[in-house]
Amino acid sequence: MTDAFESMDRMYRLQRYFYDATRKYYLLGRDRLLDEMDVKAGERVLEAGCGTARNLIILAKRHPKAHFYGLDASSAMLETAQAKVDAAGVKNITLKTALADDFRFDSTFELAKPFDKIFFSYSISMIPPWRESIENALQNLASGGSLYIVDFYDQRDLPAFFARLLKWWLSKFHVTHWEGLMPFLGEMRGRHDVKIEPLYRRYSFLAQISSK
Repeated sequence: MTDAFESMDRMYRLQRYFYDATRKYYLLGRDRLLDEMDVKAGERVLEAGCGTARNLIILAKRHPKAHFYGLDASSAMLETAQAKVDAAGVKNITLKTALADDFRFDSTFELAKPFDKIFFSYSISMIPPWRESIENALQNLASGGSLYIVDFYDQRDLPAFFARLLKWWLSKFHVTHWEGLMPFLGEMRGRHDVKIEPLYRRYSFLAQISSK
C-alpha cells in the first residue's frame, strides 16, 4: 500500500503544476459526466482519484447545498487540489489521501451514511486493482445511489494509426484500458442497472451503474 502512495507522489510531484492545462485537450467526456450528474441538495458525492479537484470545484459551485468529497493516492496532488479549492472559495469540499480500493465512507471521511454518488473521471485506467476499486465504490454507495465512470475506451472506431499512437503515448503515463473492464461491468447487470455509452468513436466511454 505504501508503494502505491509513493508511486503516485513521484508521478505527480511535478505534473500537478500543469496537469489541468494539458488534460483539458484529451480527457473527453468528463464535462458531459458533470453535466449529466443530477446532484440534489444534501447529497454526498465522492470523486475517486480527484487529482487537482477540478471536477469537484465545478460541481461544488453548481450545487452549493450538496457535500463533495475527493480522494487521491497522491498527497502531493492533494496539496495542489486544496490550494485550488481554497482559491475558488468553495466550502463544501473535503479531500483525503486514500486508495480507491481501500477507502470507507465512515473511517476515511467520518460520515454516518454512505455516498449518494461516486465517480471515477479518467482514474480507473490508472488503477491496477480496478475491479476491487469498483466493488469498493459500490459497497460505499447508499441504496439507490449511482456510480459513474468516464475513461478511455478501446479506440476501435478511430483510424488505426491514431489509435496505436494514442495507446503508446498513454502507456508513458501508466494509463491502460483494461481488457476485462467492459465484461466486468456487463456482468453487473441483474444486480445493478448498468448503462454504457461509447463516446467520440470509442475514444472514451461513459458508464453509470445504479444500485437497485
